[in-house]
Amino acid sequence: MAKQVKKKTTNNFSKFILWFWILFASGIAIVALIFLSASWGLFGELPPYEYLENPQTNLASQIISSDGNLLGKFYLDDNRTDVKFDELPDNLVNALIATEDARFQDHSGIDARGTLRAFAYLGSKGGASTISQQLARQLFVGVRSRSKFDAVKQKIKEWVLAIRLERSYTKEEIISMYFNIYDFGNNADGIRSAARIYFGKEPKDLKIEESAMLVGMFKNSSLFNPMRREEMVKDRRDVVLAQMAKYDYITETEKDSLQALKMDINYNPETHSVGLATYFRMYLQRFMKDWIDKNPKPAIGDEPDKYNLYLDGLKIYTTIDSKMQANAEEAVNEHMTKLQAEFFHQNTPDRNKTAPFLDITPEETKSIMERAMKNSERWKIMKAAGKSEKEIRESFDKKTEMTVFDWKSPTKEKDTVLTPRDSIRYYKAFLRTAMMSMEPQTGHVKAWVGGINYKHFQYDNVIQGARQAGSTFKPFVYAAAIDQLRLSPCETRPDTQYCIEAGKHGNVEPWCPRNSNLKYSGNSYTLKKALANSVNTVTAQLIDEVGPKSVVSMVRNLGLSGDILEVPSIALGTVDVNVYEMVGAYGAFANQGVYVKPVMVTRIENKDGTVLYEYVPETKDVLSKDVSYAILDLMKGVTQGGSGTRLRTTGFNKWRPEYDEIITGYPYKLTNPIAGKTGTTQNNSDGWFMGMVPNLVTGVWVGGEERAVHFKSITYGQGASMALPIWGLYMTKNYADEELGISKEDFERPSNMSIEIDCDKFTEGVEENNDIEDDLEDLDF
Repeated sequence: MAKQVKKKTTNNFSKFILWFWILFASGIAIVALIFLSASWGLFGELPPYEYLENPQTNLASQIISSDGNLLGKFYLDDNRTDVKFDELPDNLVNALIATEDARFQDHSGIDARGTLRAFAYLGSKGGASTISQQLARQLFVGVRSRSKFDAVKQKIKEWVLAIRLERSYTKEEIISMYFNIYDFGNNADGIRSAARIYFGKEPKDLKIEESAMLVGMFKNSSLFNPMRREEMVKDRRDVVLAQMAKYDYITETEKDSLQALKMDINYNPETHSVGLATYFRMYLQRFMKDWIDKNPKPAIGDEPDKYNLYLDGLKIYTTIDSKMQANAEEAVNEHMTKLQAEFFHQNTPDRNKTAPFLDITPEETKSIMERAMKNSERWKIMKAAGKSEKEIRESFDKKTEMTVFDWKSPTKEKDTVLTPRDSIRYYKAFLRTAMMSMEPQTGHVKAWVGGINYKHFQYDNVIQGARQAGSTFKPFVYAAAIDQLRLSPCETRPDTQYCIEAGKHGNVEPWCPRNSNLKYSGNSYTLKKALANSVNTVTAQLIDEVGPKSVVSMVRNLGLSGDILEVPSIALGTVDVNVYEMVGAYGAFANQGVYVKPVMVTRIENKDGTVLYEYVPETKDVLSKDVSYAILDLMKGVTQGGSGTRLRTTGFNKWRPEYDEIITGYPYKLTNPIAGKTGTTQNNSDGWFMGMVPNLVTGVWVGGEERAVHFKSITYGQGASMALPIWGLYMTKNYADEELGISKEDFERPSNMSIEIDCDKFTEGVEENNDIEDDLEDLDF
């Protein structure tokens, strides 16, 4: 009996072992069959191997400054810029591994221990998704289905794809791909955008607690949104820090110290309407669209033959210097805030019943408003929707909640209730500006400010706008006269009433320009003092001597492309010009007579670094070195004894308690050589200043959108008050940063100067005129 019992036990144990191996082999076979089935597409089509080896993600095109900083991006939905693994700080990588996949370095795509734990505890002690699986889901699988059956199929696909990814990429590449693909919310696609948007820095500069916060967002960036649920995000950050301590990436003491820190979000939203160089970025968008149309992409298979500015990850290297751009924008904001306050003060209803318009009839006001209404988005949208004109017009008189621009608000916006008609009038009251700064030797544009706020004023006054040049056109007349007649800046002309008769130089009627003060001293001026004090009668004599045709020919060679009539009145600045072309033209004076076309883009690369475009400078010899230096010497007189003298002195500060604003003063005290010219047009509608030092030419314009929007007097309405202060503030900021290398030296004098510029031996018999009103041109034509 005993032997029979023992035999039975042995047989049962053998059967148990047999069934164990049968079940084990079956399990292996089932798993293998599942993986084979998945690879055969039975659980849904898998991406081809070619796609696995080069997964395609939408990449934003980058705008890179000349000093290597990111100015902005072009993107539609995905604000993504890839970073390489070696650009990720160790603390960021450690936080990810500690939180999401502690055995990442030990598995080949699937964490067997984690998977068994997940099955055994039905996920109550954590899931089993590895970083590779999560990457597979992000790249190829998509959001987890709510259907259990579909969710299982998705999980199986993730397993297969994770293993394939591990075979195709290194661990480092998988980590960088995972950081680059994730959407951190608030337009923060990928780790570089996230670091910049939430902390205002590059990924490599992230602190441990900042890295922990971003890694914590991997759980659910919509839920753990630092802009909406800061406390919840902090709690999640602290969990990540605890995981880092658990796996010895940081000590317990470090963990406690870091968890005690408050959240320190430095939110920098990245949109097309905010940030640095917004107007330039929109110009660049037009430039790139034109370049893309003319430069097809090499055809590869079924890929489109055109580059996509928003998806292809192009790198656009520009000439803009990020520091100088910031200085320019700060200068504009500082001056325009004060100037606008004074403009509002002068245009209250009790002071100007037609505000913001001045010196126009009710019919002219009605015409301006009518034109503005018909050009508005509201009119276009309602008309496209089939609304009648009566309905459209009625809508302009219905009060509406809206957000409008406001200089006084920290955000430059305020919520209000206005009728659309009143909002048009409100926006018409704001003075606009344009500023461009260029290195004359290379044509590299260093700063570009097209207006006061791109979000609310999208018209770019640097290159889209063209306004009368006023006295800033006079140096071209002097240059033509000195070049063709070999005049010296020390030559004299009388300050007397001067007329060019009808029929001469294209005149239909006699042209007899007046001086700004309506007086004629009868004394003689050197050309240098005549330009410094904007003596119109002298300029009229010069254009009569040289002829308007010669002046037009010269400015064409200097890059001015607008309609310029060959008539004498152009001498006083009746010509419409834009800041872009004026800076390019003035650049030739500072570059020894060589015109260099302004350039903004130096190189374009694709996402792999292949160079697609490199610029070739466009230059033209226009003036001799002697003539260009003589013009510089003339314009140095503007800042030594003319309307630009305030750059070298302190002026006045004016206090208006009711507005709590300080009107513009002149605390510049610049002592280095500066060549410049102010300009003011009729009725103070336009204020200009063109300023030059040896390696930087900068132009500034200020005025209303409508010519009827202007100051009543030249106290604030002239170029020396409206535009020159922006130049002064900008250059003061530039000189404060010695690394920018802005010259304080004098302009290079030709070795064999043939034109006499030393005027000390000449006497004019007139007193130097430094009156702040000396720059107004009364354009009488």
